[in-house]
Amino acid sequence: MTTEVSTRPAANPLVLRRALRPDAPALIELISALAQFEKLAPPNSEEQRRLIEDGFGERPRFEAWLGFWQDEPAPVGYAVFFETYSTFRATPTLYLEDIFVLPEYRRRGIGSALLRHCIQLAHDRGCARMEWTCLDWNQKAQQVYERIGARRLSEDPRRHGKVSSVIQRDRRQRDVAGAVR
Repeated sequence: MTTEVSTRPAANPLVLRRALRPDAPALIELISALAQFEKLAPPNSEEQRRLIEDGFGERPRFEAWLGFWQDEPAPVGYAVFFETYSTFRATPTLYLEDIFVLPEYRRRGIGSALLRHCIQLAHDRGCARMEWTCLDWNQKAQQVYERIGARRLSEDPRRHGKVSSVIQRDRRQRDVAGAVR
């Protein structure tokens, strides 16, 4: 399994790497920064302990990838996802729980690279689709998703201000997001 991906030429280096247990403190810092961006409380100490166990324990419940920019020692972005299963299509679905880049590192292609990497992983793992939700007020993120060909699943007001989106393959296995890879 590939654990590191260089996505840029040397002049503009971005390295994506699967998070390992020693990365847990940095991942939690990024999750806390996302919580602040979303105007939510960050994970408390008990939630942080569960995050570490659920992400890096004997039976991980999610996978995390980190984005490192140039010579920065700490990651500047991350994506967290896990697989679900569609009984109607009898195939796995990759669900993107979080994708986030620190504000001072935005507009450098880091978030797009993380998203493209998740799409590629979903494809490589035989997932029929990749789903995620986005806060309804986050118009910039929604524009990125629309540019890559995602379609909205719902704008149900009961979903607490979130918009669901999907990238999927049709039943003939053509990858709708193929242009993104």
